[in-house]
Amino acid sequence: MTSAPTASVGTAVSAGPAIETRGLSKRFGAILALDGLDLVVPRGSVFGLLGPNGAGKTTTIRILTGLARPTAGTASVAGVEVALDEPRLHQRVGYLDQDPRFYGWMTGRELLELVGRLHGLSGTELRVRVGEMLARTGLAAAADRRIGGYSGGMRQRLGIAQALLHRPEILFLDEPVSSLDPEGRRDLLELIAGLRGDATVVFSTHVLSDVERVCDRIAILDRGRRVTEGPLDELLAAHARPIYRLVPAPGQDAAVAALVERLRDAPWSADVGADGGPIRVTVSDEAAAGAGLLPLVVAAGVVLESFERARPTLEDVFLELVGPAPTAALDGRGFVRPREVTDR
Repeated sequence: MTSAPTASVGTAVSAGPAIETRGLSKRFGAILALDGLDLVVPRGSVFGLLGPNGAGKTTTIRILTGLARPTAGTASVAGVEVALDEPRLHQRVGYLDQDPRFYGWMTGRELLELVGRLHGLSGTELRVRVGEMLARTGLAAAADRRIGGYSGGMRQRLGIAQALLHRPEILFLDEPVSSLDPEGRRDLLELIAGLRGDATVVFSTHVLSDVERVCDRIAILDRGRRVTEGPLDELLAAHARPIYRLVPAPGQDAAVAALVERLRDAPWSADVGADGGPIRVTVSDEAAAGAGLLPLVVAAGVVLESFERARPTLEDVFLELVGPAPTAALDGRGFVRPREVTDR
């Protein structure tokens, strides 16, 4: 992706956090999609809103962008109390839906010019702003092609360009990279990371590795409730247990199987993962594991190709706090079933 120097995307005009919610809830009949959400998003951060499919991420974003009305609770975005059809909110936020739909017969430039006019831009200011956004999102060479011929990655970048056109304080991205190939994902994540400090970015996803690459703060939702929220490095330090990764040399299946059983029986072992490849040992007592792990390997007669302490990942934190959803909790699409209430 190419880029060009641009003016600052966002202009902070109000004090306090970028986003604050208190007791935010949303019901659809008996379905409780969002359940008393408390959230604080600092200004200038790249904030990841995480959770399995059906956790309430899209519902949260739709409420915060004024596209849906909460059943209970309050929320402020860029200093504006959230409400439907609130002009000040629309001026201060940009939004990219998880499945953006554009007029295929328009060119990319024509779409941005239309969006700019809807935001009150015109003349030289509009032309300059459109040119800036096309360059920043790597679409300058394709600006005069019809959107119907754009790839999925190009449409996502165009979606970010239209969301940034009016220089919002806060940019909401709902699953922005879920449908992209590896190269498109990389380019879009680089673009999102480059917005840090220019605008507050909130993006929802269930791809945890993407969050680790660009986010400085996260919140994890599960079935409409906040599980945890805070700086990414602090959550990794507080929740991720030490992990050791052992790679046995080939041709030792029986000895490796015996080693796995010994590791699982060790008092300092919290979890042992082995599927014919590396052995991944999560430990509850790092000092005891450090002293006892290699003697177990020697006693089992296993030769290792490598042995290392692995860096805990966001996936480790997520699985500890949320865990895999049981089959009974999933609907036919693989989404977690929302909570149901009879009277609330």
